[in-house]
Amino acid sequence: MEKETVIVLDFGGQYNQLIARRVRECSVYCEVKPYTVSLEEIKAINPKGIIFTGGPNSVYDEDSPSYSRKIFELGIPILGICYGSQLMAHLLGGIVKTAPVSEYGHTEVEVDTTDIIFQGASPKSVCWMSHTDYIAQVPEGFHITAHTPVCPVAAMSFPEKKLYATQFHPEVIHTQEGLKMLENFVYQVCGCTGDWKMNSFVETAIYSLRKKIGSGRVLCALSGGVDSSVAAVLLSKAVGKQLTCVFVDHGLLRKNEGDEVEAVFGTKGAYELNFVRVNARQRYYEKLKGITEPEEKRKIIGAEFIRVFEEEAKKIGAVDFLVQGTIYPDVIESGLGKSAVIKSHHNVGGLPDVVDFKEIIEPLRMLFKDEVRKAGLELGIPEHLVFRQPFPGPGLGIRIVGEVTEEKVRIVQEADYIYREEIIRAGLDKELGQYFAALTNMRSVGVMGDFRTYDYAVALRAVNTSDFMTAEAAQIPWEVLGKVTSRIVNEVKGVNRVLYDCTGKPPGTIEFE
Repeated sequence: MEKETVIVLDFGGQYNQLIARRVRECSVYCEVKPYTVSLEEIKAINPKGIIFTGGPNSVYDEDSPSYSRKIFELGIPILGICYGSQLMAHLLGGIVKTAPVSEYGHTEVEVDTTDIIFQGASPKSVCWMSHTDYIAQVPEGFHITAHTPVCPVAAMSFPEKKLYATQFHPEVIHTQEGLKMLENFVYQVCGCTGDWKMNSFVETAIYSLRKKIGSGRVLCALSGGVDSSVAAVLLSKAVGKQLTCVFVDHGLLRKNEGDEVEAVFGTKGAYELNFVRVNARQRYYEKLKGITEPEEKRKIIGAEFIRVFEEEAKKIGAVDFLVQGTIYPDVIESGLGKSAVIKSHHNVGGLPDVVDFKEIIEPLRMLFKDEVRKAGLELGIPEHLVFRQPFPGPGLGIRIVGEVTEEKVRIVQEADYIYREEIIRAGLDKELGQYFAALTNMRSVGVMGDFRTYDYAVALRAVNTSDFMTAEAAQIPWEVLGKVTSRIVNEVKGVNRVLYDCTGKPPGTIEFE
């Protein structure tokens, strides 16, 4: 499909995929390319615009990622962000130095609203800074368009060359008017019209999958969560009964979830596919016995997933493709390109080197969570499934801090069920991005009746987020938290204390491990 495209050149920042997500939020298709992509490849794509990402390096170090200055001669609009802004300055003759004062987090910025990037923005607002270097002198032809109390060049532009740069991150939700700035870039500077819609993705994906798979047999890793459910229905629309969905009940699911998944996708469900439920609870508990390190737990769970699929594939017969519901946040947090690894995901970092399939298909790899939900609605999946609470692939294994045991699984299942039930009763479920209970590894002294207790503390988590790359802790009414706490300590054996997590992302992650 011919479509307007904006390219994000990845220089190693954690937000590279988020930039692409924000551009697509403007109905403009966007792809992330490594900074090693050639100038010829960029010319072949013929993008409407290019965005340089942030990164952890210093532009003046010899081994830091860079690019040819010829990119500025293509006549394509370019926006540099954070490291990308410093690289633009450095390549074009400006001066970048170590900042006298580093800036991290929420920062008040003053902008020149006559600059096209800041049209319609407030003269003063809050942005998200994360840098130790700064632009000490802008290149010839550029003028300063924003500053903070300690950063003299928070933004710069050269309108005649269609070159723009911001030291702060407009793509994160912490920058109050960041989306408006990106809209101005793609529409006002790049001249995009916004021709990319989710129905285009669904139609193209089904066609591509049908063509790629042909008469092959497909095995899908189905967890019952939003991502794997959408992937399964997408494949069902493409190849029908050639698809077998294997649901691994690993004993790390939410309360009653195994039966709920089977009710939707099993023989009485509405979808044309083959459904297999595997009871592997004891197998997982044995594998996880004595394991406390989060990354090790993730990798064990991920590797065991593949082993179970291989076994099921052999029972079914020859299987050509394995389908997984990998999405963008999974990929970037597992370390895409030069980006740092935040945490391995079971369907990214946990894959063994050799699997018994010809190829792994990840039809949602280019989508963020909210885009996956939109795709689900386009596919006709019921809203209650599309908007169900997200659940990580490793399940409760990463919502139990420390060793996983059957008893701990019971505790967190019961606590989580109560929490979700009360959130729904309070009418808060549609307001929150994600909410769940986790079991800490902390035990403390309490008193119940006339007896001393020494039991676990449960932590409640609730965040507001649209893309799951950044999030703010939700402010749940105290009376709701009080009711949840009272029920948990009274109804869940082994718990005598309930905590609420007030941490955003960053610096925390949404899951505990």
